[in-house]
Parts: sequence; structure tokens; C-alpha cells
Amino acid sequence: MTVGGILSGFAVATAFFTRIPVTTPASGAERLADTAWAFPLVGAGIGGVAAVAFLLVQLLGLGDWPAAILAVLAGVVLTGALHEDGLADTADGLIGGHDRDERLAIMHDSQLGTFGVVAIVLSLLLRAAALARIGEAVYAGLALIAAHAASRSALPFAMRALVPARTDGLGTAAGRPRAPLAIAALGIGLLITSAALGPTRGAIAFGLAGASMSILGVLAHRRIGGFTGDVLGAFQQIGEIVMLLTAAAK
Repeated sequence: MTVGGILSGFAVATAFFTRIPVTTPASGAERLADTAWAFPLVGAGIGGVAAVAFLLVQLLGLGDWPAAILAVLAGVVLTGALHEDGLADTADGLIGGHDRDERLAIMHDSQLGTFGVVAIVLSLLLRAAALARIGEAVYAGLALIAAHAASRSALPFAMRALVPARTDGLGTAAGRPRAPLAIAALGIGLLITSAALGPTRGAIAFGLAGASMSILGVLAHRRIGGFTGDVLGAFQQIGEIVMLLTAAAK
């Protein structure tokens, strides 16, 4: 991979995962799946921004809970609530639908249902509670970096393990990551997690997050026959929540 290819791949992943106005290759030929290796790196950057927000609020002396809430909010703003929207649609569809077609229709509908609202509220509360529990700014920042990186590092593997549930939409358009890229993403995510949380806690957090995401993968396979872009967003949210909760455990 050339330097130009690395930069263009990182730009494509950044443009997808964040609201940062990044210039992507003019050809538009590079699919999201081809940039899978960059997912955890972009995630680490998002976590870094959230970590800075946590630190700044702490320096202002506003306390752990305001710092935690604003750190989570910083990540939501930076990503445009991309993954939160996916979590909500997935909860509405997988829980509320009666058959495969109805579940997919619900997930495709832009309106938010009861299960989706509950899922978003729980996600925000659990992440903020974990950060407030940690309290210490440096460790909370490292936990944020690890959580955002690890939760995105598993997405390429999910895109390989499952098939798109629709013939259109993000799941199909993004493509299927090549095995070396999916392995590289997992490896980078694990390295970042181990460096941030330490080898033992990092491995435990990474493993628990992977197990939780696997459970969702099995459920998605049974309920809709594969994955959608919304399901990938739910994967990320669950992974981030589990990582932060594990980091907060004493």
C-alpha cells in the first residue's frame, strides 16, 4: 500500500465516521470496506476528542458527571450521532418487528420508536455513568480512546462474518472487507486497547466487547438474515459501552 493509498483510505474512513469535512479521492472508487484497517485509527481520534472534552470540563472544576456527559456528547456531535441512530433503528426493528420484512421496513423507516428511544437513553446513560465512575481525567481519556477504537475495529470482521440483509443500502454498498484488512483492524484495535488500558484489562475488555457484539450478530442473523448499516452502528455502540464499563470496573 502506497503512502497515497494510506492517506486516501484514512480520508474515506474519516469522512464516513465523522462530520469532519475531509476531501476524499475524486474517483470515488475506494469502497468503505477497502479502508477497514483505518476504522480503529479513526475511532481512536474520535475518542481523543472526547477525552479532551472530559479533561477540559474537569479542569474547570465542574465535576465528574458534567465531564462525563459532555465527553459523550462530544463524540456524538463529532460523529453526527451516526451510531446512535443505527442502535435506535436496530432496537426498533429487531425487537418490534414480527417477521423479517417488517423488521427491515421498521429499520428503514426514519421515525424513532419506543425501543429506539430506550436504547439511545440507555446507551448515553451507561457510557456517562462509566466515565463518571472512572473520574480521573487521564484514565477516563485512555478508556475513551480504547473504547472508540476497539468498537470500530470489530466492524470489518462483522462485515465478513455476516451477509448484507438487503440488496441495497450501506451493507451492500460498503463491500466486504478482505480478510487481511479485517485482521489488521482487529490487531490495531487490540494494540490500542492494550496500550490504553494495560495488557490484562485491555484483553478482558476487548474480549467482553467482542462477545457482546457476537451475541448481537447471532440475533441479527436470526431476525433479519444478516446485517445492515444500522446493525453496524449497534455493534459499535454495544462495543463502546462494554469497553467503558469494563474500564470502570474496580
